[in-house]
Amino acid sequence: GTTRRAAKMVVVDVDHPDIEEYINWKVKEEQKVASLVTGSRIVQQHLKAVMKACVNCEADGDSCFDPAKNPALKREIRAAKKAMVPQNYILRVIQFAKQGYTDIDFPTYDTDWDSEAYLTVSGQNSNNSVRVTDEFLSAVEKNGNWDLKARITGKVTKTLKAKDLWEKIGYAAWASADPGIQFHTTINDWHTCASSGAIMASNPCSEYMFLDDTACNLASLNLIQFRDAEKKFDIASFEHACRLWTVVLEISVMMAQFPSRRIAELSYEYRTLGLGYANIGGLLMTSGIPYDSKEGRALAGAITSLMTGISYATSAEMAGELGPFPGYQKNRADMLRVMRNHRRAALGLADGYDGLRIAPVPLDGANCPEPKLVEHARAAWNRALTLGEVHGYRNAQATVIAPTGTIGLIMDCDTTGIEPDFALVKFKKLAGGGYFKIINRAVPEALTTLGYGDAQIAAIIDYAVGHGTLKGSAALSHEALKAKGFTQEKIDAIEAGLASAFDIKFVFNKWTVGEEFAKVAFGFSEAQLNDPAFDMLAALGFSKRDIEAANLYVCGSMTLEGAPGLKPEHLPVFDCANPCGRIGKRYLSVESHIRMMAAAQPFISGAISKTINMPNDATVEECKSAYLLSWKLALKANALYRDGSKLSQPLNSQLLADDEEEAEDVAEQVTATRPAAERAQVLAERIVERIVERAVREREKLPNRRKGYTQKAVVGGHKVYLRTGEYEDGRIGEIFIDMHKEGAAFRSLMNNFAIAISLGLQYGVPLEEYVDAFTFTRFEPAGFVQGNDFIKNATSILDYVFRELAISYLGRNDLAHVTPDDIGTTAIGGGAEPAGRPLPAPEAVVSHGLVRGRTPKRLQVVDAVSDGGPGGNAATGTRGVTASAGSSLNAIASASLGGASLGGGSGNAAVGGSMAQVGNAVRALVAQPAPAKAAPAKPVLAEVGARADFGVRAEPV
Repeated sequence: GTTRRAAKMVVVDVDHPDIEEYINWKVKEEQKVASLVTGSRIVQQHLKAVMKACVNCEADGDSCFDPAKNPALKREIRAAKKAMVPQNYILRVIQFAKQGYTDIDFPTYDTDWDSEAYLTVSGQNSNNSVRVTDEFLSAVEKNGNWDLKARITGKVTKTLKAKDLWEKIGYAAWASADPGIQFHTTINDWHTCASSGAIMASNPCSEYMFLDDTACNLASLNLIQFRDAEKKFDIASFEHACRLWTVVLEISVMMAQFPSRRIAELSYEYRTLGLGYANIGGLLMTSGIPYDSKEGRALAGAITSLMTGISYATSAEMAGELGPFPGYQKNRADMLRVMRNHRRAALGLADGYDGLRIAPVPLDGANCPEPKLVEHARAAWNRALTLGEVHGYRNAQATVIAPTGTIGLIMDCDTTGIEPDFALVKFKKLAGGGYFKIINRAVPEALTTLGYGDAQIAAIIDYAVGHGTLKGSAALSHEALKAKGFTQEKIDAIEAGLASAFDIKFVFNKWTVGEEFAKVAFGFSEAQLNDPAFDMLAALGFSKRDIEAANLYVCGSMTLEGAPGLKPEHLPVFDCANPCGRIGKRYLSVESHIRMMAAAQPFISGAISKTINMPNDATVEECKSAYLLSWKLALKANALYRDGSKLSQPLNSQLLADDEEEAEDVAEQVTATRPAAERAQVLAERIVERIVERAVREREKLPNRRKGYTQKAVVGGHKVYLRTGEYEDGRIGEIFIDMHKEGAAFRSLMNNFAIAISLGLQYGVPLEEYVDAFTFTRFEPAGFVQGNDFIKNATSILDYVFRELAISYLGRNDLAHVTPDDIGTTAIGGGAEPAGRPLPAPEAVVSHGLVRGRTPKRLQVVDAVSDGGPGGNAATGTRGVTASAGSSLNAIASASLGGASLGGGSGNAAVGGSMAQVGNAVRALVAQPAPAKAAPAKPVLAEVGARADFGVRAEPV
């Protein structure tokens, strides 16, 4: 069991002085939620950046907290102010950091319907409706004026165009799904107790409409249960059920307990009942009748007419024994007038109604597929009116059509209330866990009704649900899998997972196939198998068309569109409220929902609870048209829900890409401020940037054989192995973090974190962003670091990892505790380089396996000669790349070499040209005499011959 906030109906008259503000109430509250969500995230982002600029500063004293002395802080303050972050909050964070705090807690909000953001704003547990009159809607059609009047004095407070107010109602419904509309005039034209007062509002679901401070109990019949063995509607059983439940509900009035004395008294005085039904959509589909058809509407109207006629006739019988409801004599004329109008609609008459300003949609007996149902309905109304004229009625109202959202599940209804079905294939949860797909049970029965044979029905159902196996699949057979290297054991494992799969891609993965088998049999790397986007079938060479065809064969289309042997004229029978499956296009129109309601409304004492679902691309004009059509068809109330009109609902439609918006903004700014020639140049550069960015955002996979390094260290007593993978040009492309002695959960978490970082790097996220995000994070394990030359302390595992990567790949020695210059030296100095020291063998500085055992033949170690002091920089090549060489040196082949020089000291050297050219250039430089006071030369590795496909990091010897 669970609980939820109680809903309530809020109704405001269309001539109320506050109606404009009320109409936009939910719109503004949704905007508040958007502001809370967006603003909280923006403020948090900038405040944390300000805090980080203070904490990461290494200046002395209070300089870190002075934007004039801390450039990073100044930059973040300017960015925060530009984003409209309150200045007092910015100052508060700086003061907070000055007190020694290193982080700030600023909560953010989300758009979940049950989140704190929605709980903070008003109106979220109310259904809002505007009470409109025929006079107002007539003024809308005539573009007339409309007066807003004070509630007590009746004085006109404002006059405006009716059409403008109607436009606001349409926009609000389009934007926030509120307000709904209640048609005041129509409601009171059908009021059985008008002499006791007007009907002013309804219950929260808008089906019970009666006098204030009254209540009624509801009961609904599952219509599908009244189909007999001959697949006809069992009229006698339905009549008996309506009669029986009318008596039960009458007893419930006597037995009920009410929340207040006033409600108890009036409910006793008028004794309203709420008999209704559910599953009309399932009944129509089972009978092979389209929901959106004259036959479907006629059948629904006939069933509704029979139900209310029998209920009122039973009520009149009870009045003959027990007397009519206490308020009957006062309202006898109104009650009988309404009964005559009900009967007139049942007789199928289009005019001649008593006291109705809008005529209802009469029963369409000519199109009803079961003529006897129409006969019984008309007979029931004749009897109800005849008995009522003699005895009166025990109940002021008898029927409504409720949403049945809860009891519909208990009664095992396929559809609720007057709704159509929402899907043809559903997923049923198993008690032991998991799901399995089932076809809507109305589908096979409908196909049988439509004349299809067993074999045809089986083929159509298999098309919708899927075969759950690859046996018989032409696109992806067992033989095709064996040809790719699958064993029978692995095929059996795949088959076991296909029965309940949503998509075959969810089965072809390392968990089903086995990680070791996938590596050995297919040569897939660990990174590929861990990539959530990895498509194993595509990687094995199966075409996209074959994969889609196999997916359709195994998992089904979840729609009947395109089903084998299904006649096109039968497709409307299976139309649902929404498109079905991934390939479904058909769905019921807004008008079809409204016309179905109009077919039933003339035979209901109260109203019909229904929300009309509209597609996301519906317009404001379409919302207004739906409400107008509802009024003209004599509905009592209606509400709309446009897909995506609530922030709490995820939006599936593709919006304008961020980079396109940015490009357009830049273009506008440039156009406004620069001469034509400069505008053209800047726009061209921006276009090139966008192209480059889009190219980078595509995943750049690493070569199958790649270089990198492994760093072992102990952080806070815990061993950590950090492995990297690099692109051919030396850029980092992946990391692996191994902590073998940690618990399985923490180890798995770190492994998957490394996968996430690797994916980001391969999609173009700069390493700098990760370094900024994860350095200085604090959590256990943390403490002293052993085994790393540069890092001696870490505040967390992530702090250690990204310090190491920043030092090795970005030259961020500011994050090192020991700089390269300090290694092997003291405060006095490093001493003289020993003369004649032998150079290390190539195997000592490059992986023997990486070059496949060719190290002695392909590579040699040479001495780098410095042309500057320690830590100096030298320009390398015609590209102007700055290089500094010393304790560690990276040689990266990237372009033609126009000249080369090496700087002493520490850091990395980026050298253009092929590795062969680099080798020749280095040897040429080595042959030159070293300048005076040169730093001690360090060994450098270079290739002697043809180009190597890797860069080299030579550790100091």
